Amino acid sequence: MTVEFPQFIQQLPRPDSPFAIDARIVPSDHVLTMFYSMHDDLEIPEHRHGPQWGVVLAGTLEMEIEGVVTRYGVGDTYYVGDDVPHIARVTAGYQGIDVFADAHRYDALT
Repeated sequence: MTVEFPQFIQQLPRPDSPFAIDARIVPSDHVLTMFYSMHDDLEIPEHRHGPQWGVVLAGTLEMEIEGVVTRYGVGDTYYVGDDVPHIARVTAGYQGIDVFADAHRYDALT
C-alpha cells in the first residue's frame, strides 16, 4: 500500500538532509514535522538528537534503539528519547510521518 500525500503537502519545503529521502517538512518554532517516502533501501547510521515520534504509513522500518532492534509496520508508532543513540533501517516503499522536538532539526531548502 502506498499513500498519496495531498498536493498541499507535496508543495511544502524539502529538508536539507544528507540522506536520499523524498520528504517535505513543516517548520515551526515548536517542533518539526516531516512527511517522507523512501524509494530505495536506506540505513541511517547511529546518531542522536532530541525526542522523535513517528508513525508508519506504508512499508517497514527497523529501529535499533540502544542496541534493541524492533521492526515496525503499517500503523505502528515509535518513539526515540532525548539524546538516545539509534539506527534506522528503512525499506524501499516506506512512507511515514515523523515529529522531531528539535524544531530546527532540518533547514528548509529554498
